[in-house]
Amino acid sequence: MAVSPTADLYLRRGAERRLRGGHLWVYSNEVDSSRTPLGEFAAGDLVVVRDAAGGLLGSAYMEPHSLICGRLYAPGQARPFDRQLIQERLATALAGRERVFPGPWYRLVYGDSDTLPGIVVDRFGDYLVAQCNNVGVERYREELVAALVATLQPEGILLRGDSRQRRDQGLAADCEVVHGAVPAEVELEENGVRFLAPVFEGQKTGWFYDHRMSRARLAAWVRGGSVLDVYSYIGGWGVQAAACGATEVLCLDSSAQALAGVEVNARLNGLQDRVATVHGSAAETLSALRGEGRAFDVVILDPPAFIQRKKDLKKGVAAYRRINELGLKLLRPAGLLVSASCSMHLSRGDLMGAMQQAAVRAGCQLRVVEQGAQGPDHPIHPAIPETEYLKAVFARKL
Repeated sequence: MAVSPTADLYLRRGAERRLRGGHLWVYSNEVDSSRTPLGEFAAGDLVVVRDAAGGLLGSAYMEPHSLICGRLYAPGQARPFDRQLIQERLATALAGRERVFPGPWYRLVYGDSDTLPGIVVDRFGDYLVAQCNNVGVERYREELVAALVATLQPEGILLRGDSRQRRDQGLAADCEVVHGAVPAEVELEENGVRFLAPVFEGQKTGWFYDHRMSRARLAAWVRGGSVLDVYSYIGGWGVQAAACGATEVLCLDSSAQALAGVEVNARLNGLQDRVATVHGSAAETLSALRGEGRAFDVVILDPPAFIQRKKDLKKGVAAYRRINELGLKLLRPAGLLVSASCSMHLSRGDLMGAMQQAAVRAGCQLRVVEQGAQGPDHPIHPAIPETEYLKAVFARKL
């Protein structure tokens, strides 16, 4: 059912510049509240956004109680947020993914970058895992599901509703199969290596496609060596390192359930003799390994976001410095440190600065030899720097 914009939303004079430059967010302090009071809108209401003179800027859905009170889904157009629009967006996104990736395993929808704000969809072959990450877009889940079914004819669609963004907005943290049937674990292939992802109980959608390109760069560095994969989750880095020829891989994580997934995925690829696991907190376990005299040819650090909010930057940089220092102390001379960050508020320069401080404290030198970023299924919107979040730095220890 088509739902058309029911009202106009007028901005203050001059507030339209960012939207005309391609941005998709309307901030509450940009709205001419005397002309269009935010209190008149409910979450998910569709509006035509206009400048102070009445010029058309696009169509948006509302989140009137948030700082970002409107999200454009149709820049420069007045049109419904319906199945037809979503299918158009899906077709464009799908064409881009199919051009780059040989198989049906990728992030199909990446929110604003695919002009479907608030929506994430990961594809696992015949199965899809979707997230509606704010209260405004939650109203259109039926249109989303219908568009996904029409576009891809999947065997099943799982709607994960347990993201941090949803919790912050007081939305239900549920997990529901909304089409067909979805098994507890779904298979995927990345860089020629097979994995089973726990889509109901795993982190986010069950898998992290974003580091795919960086993980592919491991082959030349790990062949014939020993690898420590810290914050391993279910083995995205570590199992691929073993598949690329590492003779010994140790996966470290604080989740016993995640480490059970490492073991499953190692066996799935016939690599169980080369992949071991250790359960514990990263800092304590790294210190213990050093006390045991352990050393590795490659150390991979891919932690969760240490910086959730901009005000946490200083504390977060210190956390990155500390974990890199511990990693460097376990790295053999001429070994490779892979240091990653998914903290949007941490710049690549800040990450390198934390690595350099760690090297000084560890009594060594570093030279950056390669760098990685999010893959083409996580496209960056050039007008929205927040869509760029992932960094990976490959550095040799001298």
